[in-house]
Amino acid sequence: MKADLIIAGAGPAGLFAAIQSAANNKYKKILILEKNSNAGKKLLISGSGQCNLTHGGDISQFFDHYGENYNFLIGALYTFDNQKLMQFFKDRGIKFREVRGGKIFPESNQASDILNVLLEEIKTRNIDIIYNSEVRKVNHQDEYFEVQTAAETYISNYFLLAVGGKSFPKTGSTGDGFQIASSLGHNIIEPRPALAPVVIKNYKFKMLSGISLRDKEISLWRNNELLKGWKDDLLLTHQGLSGPGIINYSRYMKKGDIIKIKLLNYSKEELENNLIKKIEREGRLNLLNLLIKYPLAQRLIEKILDIADIDGSQNAAHLKKEERREIIDLFSSLEFEINSLADFNRSMVTKGGIDLSEINPQTMESRITNNLFAAGEVLDIDGDTGGYNLQAAFATAFMAGTELAKRL
Repeated sequence: MKADLIIAGAGPAGLFAAIQSAANNKYKKILILEKNSNAGKKLLISGSGQCNLTHGGDISQFFDHYGENYNFLIGALYTFDNQKLMQFFKDRGIKFREVRGGKIFPESNQASDILNVLLEEIKTRNIDIIYNSEVRKVNHQDEYFEVQTAAETYISNYFLLAVGGKSFPKTGSTGDGFQIASSLGHNIIEPRPALAPVVIKNYKFKMLSGISLRDKEISLWRNNELLKGWKDDLLLTHQGLSGPGIINYSRYMKKGDIIKIKLLNYSKEELENNLIKKIEREGRLNLLNLLIKYPLAQRLIEKILDIADIDGSQNAAHLKKEERREIIDLFSSLEFEINSLADFNRSMVTKGGIDLSEINPQTMESRITNNLFAAGEVLDIDGDTGGYNLQAAFATAFMAGTELAKRL
């Protein structure tokens, strides 16, 4: 079967690129090959099924949320920003709501509403989707691509890769795109989990799972050197740490790194002075009852005392100097050694993918293989939680689709 354009992947990037490609080319044959039995499987679980489509605010504020590769997205995000993305869906009947922190969701809280708009546009433009058709091999022959599935071989002038990364493999994202891109001459930056919770070595807080720590100072250390510091919310889990303050920075983390958390908004000196004054005023209280006056969960304070082997039932006035120093050290810098990042089954996106130096950021065309395009998570782009990854998927798809529309 011959087509003018074949797109591998019927996720948000593949669907949107197809829609843009067909904008002025109703008589060109555009074909989407999808390995699953339905489209948008990963889109349907995004935002816990509510679809955090993008983020509010000015697009210039987005670039701090894509790690070191943000430069690649500058053209795409300014060309197709969050307002244009929302307007596309508003024009087709979708209303949006903005929640705390700027996250944008459809008012219905249904990811299926976003997918249905895309599928309706696919249908309107007479674009065919062939399901249960995993792309297994792609050969580039002079002026065309030979795209092989288990059941069929397709011929196309243009080929767009939009099969996602390796996160949530049950949705079909199993790294196929990296193998295909590599076979077509591309370098692949090693894929690894991103937007992932971390598993902590010798974790002592399992029974405190579910405790949130709001707006804490967090720092990341490697070989006793500070790599990065930030302030955000985090969550204690059964195996380690999660929450935006961990997940959004997991792209920088490796096994053996140390995470330090400052539990209270005091310097060590300030905390020591404050604690001494509390003991002077309320030394008759037992130590635990004095410490729970600080804004921390009682169970967490109890566990810290347990780790320090300090009796919380003793009168605060009887606290020894070395015990006081130990409490101050733990409150000021609670340390966790990373054993691993959660695997691809629990990571939201993939860090790594097609080397961005080999892709034209204005068109998403390969600099290695003519007429080969890529969009979405198959590229070495990973954003923070909050709608940044879907925004990047739609923006890169827009750039690819717009260029393809000119050529078809």
